[in-house]
Amino acid sequence: MQRKIRVLVGKPGLDGHDRGAKVVAAALRDAGMEVIYTGLHQTPEQVVEAALQEDVDVVALSILSGAHMTLFPEVLNLMRERGLEDRLLTGGGIVPAEDMQTLAGKGVGRLFGPGSSTQDIIEYVREWFASKHGADALTPLPAPRPVQPPSIAGSEPVSSRVAARKPARTAAVATPRRARAASSARARTQPKRAASRPARPSGRARVAAAGGRATTRTRTKARSRKAARRR
Repeated sequence: MQRKIRVLVGKPGLDGHDRGAKVVAAALRDAGMEVIYTGLHQTPEQVVEAALQEDVDVVALSILSGAHMTLFPEVLNLMRERGLEDRLLTGGGIVPAEDMQTLAGKGVGRLFGPGSSTQDIIEYVREWFASKHGADALTPLPAPRPVQPPSIAGSEPVSSRVAARKPARTAAVATPRRARAASSARARTQPKRAASRPARPSGRARVAAAGGRATTRTRTKARSRKAARRR
């Protein structure tokens, strides 16, 4: 019976770089596998617990911090304790060749270093699954996505390419040039109206506007006039 391969991609330890893990996870997904990504800064216990709950076939660890000689054996021991010894533990990162051989002797699967092809990882996982469950359990690889060929320059007229890129602009309705010139000349010839200045109210009007109370200035003028008359 055919079924999809379930893969758990984990980032244990303090490593904060997960771009490579995401690229591998996307490649495995495009190859028809079900991929679960744990995220950054996972402990070995969290990785194994997630693998147990998700019932995965493959546990793939990405380690770039240099702690591969500690994290891979610890995850492998936890998998054996939780009954996952029949699952594949693989991964990659900055791992020297001699460390890969040492980890392989302990039961860790094939490890992939920087620059490895995602196609090699896919083939390795599928070959392991076929050896474990039979070739009939493998699902066929999905068809590759069609790639649209780039357009060849000169295959169509330049005018048609320009018309396709830039839509035609709608002409704006504007006033004729002569009408604009006439309106501006008419505005220049018309005389400017002088602004009418309101007349200044008399003293009595100001007193009335002030509510019948004479201001200090008005009182001073009145006293001056009385003094002049007495003289």
